Amino acid sequence: MVEIRRTSKSRRKQVADHFAEKVAQREALRIKGLKHKDETVWFGLGMFGIIGWAVAIPTLIGVAIGLWIDRTWPSQYSWALMCLVAGVIVGCINAAYWVRRIRSRIVEEE
Repeated sequence: MVEIRRTSKSRRKQVADHFAEKVAQREALRIKGLKHKDETVWFGLGMFGIIGWAVAIPTLIGVAIGLWIDRTWPSQYSWALMCLVAGVIVGCINAAYWVRRIRSRIVEEE
């Protein structure tokens, strides 16, 4: 005669709890996907573009101002180079602001 062994009550509870946890994780992922269904790969690439322009525009403005100063008031110092560095610094601060803002939005939703 074949003997049927039953699992212990604690083991059954452990398996059921693990299953319920996995189902809850999948459901949370599904709900998150429904909230962000418009955010595709293009959305992510667009965010890279925003960060890039956040650095590029202040840099170009700095170079333009520096070239204008060099043409208007010639001196031994290169204002174009100094304004380029200042533009890059301002652009990096601007990019950090955008990254921090988007990251806080993502963390807040979780």
